Amino acid sequence: MPVEFTDLERAKAADGLRMVVVTGVPSPWGEAAKGILHLKKIPWLAVPLDLRDPAQVAWTGERSGPVAIYGDEAPRAGWEQILLLAERLEPTPSLVPADPLARAEMMGLSHELCGEGGLGWSRRLMSIHAGLHGEPGFAPRVAGYLAAKYGYRPEEAAATQARVVALLGMFAGILHGQRSAGSRFYIGEGLTALDLYSAAFMALFKPLPQGECAMSDTLRTAFEHLDEATAAALDPILIDHRDYVYRTFLELPLTLR
Repeated sequence: MPVEFTDLERAKAADGLRMVVVTGVPSPWGEAAKGILHLKKIPWLAVPLDLRDPAQVAWTGERSGPVAIYGDEAPRAGWEQILLLAERLEPTPSLVPADPLARAEMMGLSHELCGEGGLGWSRRLMSIHAGLHGEPGFAPRVAGYLAAKYGYRPEEAAATQARVVALLGMFAGILHGQRSAGSRFYIGEGLTALDLYSAAFMALFKPLPQGECAMSDTLRTAFEHLDEATAAALDPILIDHRDYVYRTFLELPLTLR
């Protein structure tokens, strides 16, 4: 379903689900949330993130996206909060396994993609470090802003890069094991939110082609810049899984406005 963008005042007056989203760049947290809503066919209004608008910050309580607001309920900014809200609003198709052990496995692995210290967080720290040291990465002004937000410490750069390599290896290993067992998915035989998160977070290493993910050359270069160890750890099965999920379950091209 197409993403419908609106302004803040209309969103605040509307009922149902509204979500503040980053525009112009495939932010994996936002793209995963969009994918969840698309699969569940949940109608929603999109509001472009505007850090300069104090009214928007007051409404969401955040200076980032995505932030989901349903009715008069409190804003939800965490990846797991948005997922569980979507599961409540539209239980079918469920993206969270019913089996408690499989659910715990999926939520734990999803944290290693989406949560603080996870793959996305650590990869962003790598791009901050690169931008602040004259390498392809975020522009210095953007890198400086994000450095404070993500707790960047230059002395931890090597450990952060090692964590990214280790996590890429872990996720690739899971997919290889599942492929050997005859499954295209991370958990069992069916799609879960973990598959959506993995697909979306590959944008931080190799964004979808320009025709499917329109972004500036500068940002694409920043996303695609990989050191030797990270490039070696980016197993082709991760990109193959990404392409399978997008082409089978999600909507292309991405709506980045």
